[in-house]
Amino acid sequence: MTKTSRLLWASENLYIGTDSSGHSVVIGAADEQGNREGCKPSDLLLLALASCVCVDVVAILRKQRTPLTRLEVFAEPTNETRPPWKFSAIHLTFKMEGPGLTAERALKAVQLSEAKYCAVAASLQPQVSITLSVEVPAP
Repeated sequence: MTKTSRLLWASENLYIGTDSSGHSVVIGAADEQGNREGCKPSDLLLLALASCVCVDVVAILRKQRTPLTRLEVFAEPTNETRPPWKFSAIHLTFKMEGPGLTAERALKAVQLSEAKYCAVAASLQPQVSITLSVEVPAP
């Protein structure tokens, strides 16, 4: 099975990305007026990091018999001030809910995923500092 992803230029500022499983995403650059169709390429990297950690977090908590009812992640980058404005840091805030879920258990799952299992985080570090925070409502 191939692991090749494909990018197709669809029009002036629009691309269609297809992953190795055949799932597609619309990617776009802003036009001269600042209008954009599709996801900004650098935002895809933030979403890749957030989703990579989440996949593992859900699996870790499931194995611990701690079901989730809500999981939302906000990725806040810090960019360098000159082109190509690369990320110097990314902070991920996880908002999580579930019966029996504690902030401590949630944070441990997030830290384990980011440090040990997430290929995107491992690919970004140490050049990009990744920090984490977790918000779990009090019972």
